[in-house]
Amino acid sequence: MTARAADQARAEARLVAARADLAKAKIDLDRREALAASGSVSGDELTIARNAYSTATANLKVAQAENAQAEANQTSAMGSRDANRALIADVAPEANPEVLAARAARDQARVNLDRTVVRAPIDGIVSRRQVQVGQRVQAGATMMVVVPVQAAFVDANFKEGQLARVKPGQSVTMTSDLYGDDVEYHGRVVGFSGGTGAAFAVVPAQNATGNWIKVVQRLPVRIALDPKELAEHPLRVGLSMDATVDLSN
Repeated sequence: MTARAADQARAEARLVAARADLAKAKIDLDRREALAASGSVSGDELTIARNAYSTATANLKVAQAENAQAEANQTSAMGSRDANRALIADVAPEANPEVLAARAARDQARVNLDRTVVRAPIDGIVSRRQVQVGQRVQAGATMMVVVPVQAAFVDANFKEGQLARVKPGQSVTMTSDLYGDDVEYHGRVVGFSGGTGAAFAVVPAQNATGNWIKVVQRLPVRIALDPKELAEHPLRVGLSMDATVDLSN
């Protein structure tokens, strides 16, 4: 309402100024027309006075139109204000439309702010970083690999002849080349791979000629580690370990 009132005041001021300009132009024109008969005023001066009067008349019409528009805008604003007051007269502040709109804008701003930070879905160590600070990236581009070292496991490649008595749930004792025999890990058998390492190789062995030499196959056995021991002595992907399965249980 304050802005509409200011517009109305400016329109009224321009209207007053336009009326004053028209009155002055009318006086100047009347004087020159009275002197034109005696030849005291040249034709150019009379033409200039007539043009000034026409311009002042047009400016007055423009000012009147602007003033009428300002009055209409103010009336419309007052009507909208009264309508809004009627809509929210008995509405609690929490249900006020303006409050709801402001809350929605705040929530959207919070979402936009959160999206400025890319969060990994898991905890771990960054590996194979492919971007640098300030570099622009496209949606779907791989920026880095996060290795969840706190959830590391061991895939023990036992020979097929060693697995007859190995069952899920059996306890396993392990040592790593990283820490040596002084650090011992304890875990349990979780399960077996669906195939041998040779079967899932990038280029599996083929025997198209029929000549076959038996090669002992190795089957990966998944072993879960004790989280406390893993936290005390963290491991990394690809390290070598010696595993001993307790077959007594």
